[in-house]
Amino acid sequence: MPIQLGLEHESFKYVFGILHKFSAPFGEPKSISLTCGRNDRAAVQLLIYSDEEMLVSVGADPCFYERGPIEIVRVDVDAPGLKPGAIKANLIGLVEDDDRQLKSDMILPQTSIHVEKRRAQPVWVELELDRDVKPGRYEPRITVYRHTLFEDETPVGELSFEVHVADVTLNDPADHGFYLDLWQHNANIARKYDVELWSDRHFEIIENYVASLSALGQKASTLVVSEIPWSGQSSCYDRIDPANLFEYNIVQVTKRPDGEWHYDFGALNRYVELCMKHRIEQEIEVFGLLNIWMLEDAGYGRVIEALDDAVRIRYFDGASRTYKYMRDKDELAAYVTALERNFIDRGWIDRVRVVADEPADLKRFVGRLNTLKEMAPSFRYKAALDHAEFVELNIEGLTDYVLNLDSVAKEHDRVAELVQNKTGRMLYYVACTHKQPNTFINSHPLESRLIPWLSWFLKMDGFLRWNYTVWPNDPLRRITYHGPFFPAGDTNFVYPGRDGTPMLSLRYKLLQKGIRDFDIMQRYVSGGGDRERLAERLKTVFLWNDLSELHPKSRRTREELFLLEDDACEAIVGGLLAELAGAGQATR
Repeated sequence: MPIQLGLEHESFKYVFGILHKFSAPFGEPKSISLTCGRNDRAAVQLLIYSDEEMLVSVGADPCFYERGPIEIVRVDVDAPGLKPGAIKANLIGLVEDDDRQLKSDMILPQTSIHVEKRRAQPVWVELELDRDVKPGRYEPRITVYRHTLFEDETPVGELSFEVHVADVTLNDPADHGFYLDLWQHNANIARKYDVELWSDRHFEIIENYVASLSALGQKASTLVVSEIPWSGQSSCYDRIDPANLFEYNIVQVTKRPDGEWHYDFGALNRYVELCMKHRIEQEIEVFGLLNIWMLEDAGYGRVIEALDDAVRIRYFDGASRTYKYMRDKDELAAYVTALERNFIDRGWIDRVRVVADEPADLKRFVGRLNTLKEMAPSFRYKAALDHAEFVELNIEGLTDYVLNLDSVAKEHDRVAELVQNKTGRMLYYVACTHKQPNTFINSHPLESRLIPWLSWFLKMDGFLRWNYTVWPNDPLRRITYHGPFFPAGDTNFVYPGRDGTPMLSLRYKLLQKGIRDFDIMQRYVSGGGDRERLAERLKTVFLWNDLSELHPKSRRTREELFLLEDDACEAIVGGLLAELAGAGQATR
């Protein structure tokens, strides 16, 4: 049988679904040339297609198909001149999008996969360049072999791509200037692996996810200190396919038989220390004390009547040996004070930000904030906002702001002034309502890469997304939740691998690439490069004339807003690396 091979840029997205002709969904292999630094990565995609079914392997293990003899196609990768193990191949898995088509996203840990006839198999090929690699040109090779049963392998073909290593050593992710804030949902991790919440096994699995966040350059750890602050992300309203998305308190609260309260901060402190071990240490975000999401018609309302918020603190009552919820405001105040004291005693209080997620009523928000300030005067605050009005008020204690991109687009002149005069951090975020740029399954993968570019262009500190592991009930079968309101992929950047480690996605990898780009841009300017000249270069990729065109009401398509071509992005960043190398910025 004829087997066809293709070579594509890392942002290629294979779509398998309706109206597929009986031919390969790609043309001749592309000629790809990438420019990198030391301590960097470079990736491409191999595509394999056959008119007959096949078993595709990226490992050295023997492979047989359980239904009988079929063609075995093996991928071998090599990087002459580089250390053994510098290059690796992984199969790419497809997930179902909201349009019912299957699309590339998961980077699979398994080494072989059955591929039905007339379906292409994409393979992720990534080169890791260490700090000791010599600058120069390298040509990694991809060789594909075939055999059936006990036959000797014969070559199908060989492809290669160019990698030019500039004399520049890039920063480790923890040292990147880009401020990445992806919220963590650890209760969901426990559910997907059927482990006890906050148990040793849970923390073993959590560490794998923390390590993957660290590899992106994550800056903040997430603590949920009350019960279900997002009220399950409105799952109760989904009458067709609801999902368990409840997040639970990391603090264990007990009322002893003698009436004394005990607050066990062991799991909380363990998680913060685990994040710090992986250099996620700039911020400790605290959720569950401010602006709790209420669904009062469904019963998810206030528990403490004297409090104008829905903070829910569950505790074990030692006298009755039953679980109850705090209903007295003074009891909540004692808990919040104890939480504040724990952060002070640990020396972490300056890093703590109590977060309000999308407050809508300004008067109520200020009242809630003032109530919390009375309980814990040392706390500082952060808010994710869908309009800029809150920022202008300079509310005491509210130091960090995260603006919805719709707001940035709608009020761009106002926001630009706020950015210029900011004292704390200012980030932007995208959510389910923003079509592009975004990180959905239906988004172009380059949108993930361009998200940090946009932050740099807007002179903001970074980017926030709510969704690292907010998986629905069976994410490996179906990643859609609450669709079409939440487009497929809105809830996750990684998938729950069966071995307790996260399966990364193309969106993760492209975001990682964009964060690396941001750091290169920042180094270029701090080293004397012309910021305005670089901004003009970015306008060859950012196609709008005015930021208001990014607002959904402009009805611009992603192709009208962005030049979604890898070569265009590589030309800009490769040029910066060449200039840095020429300026002698080999190290930092």
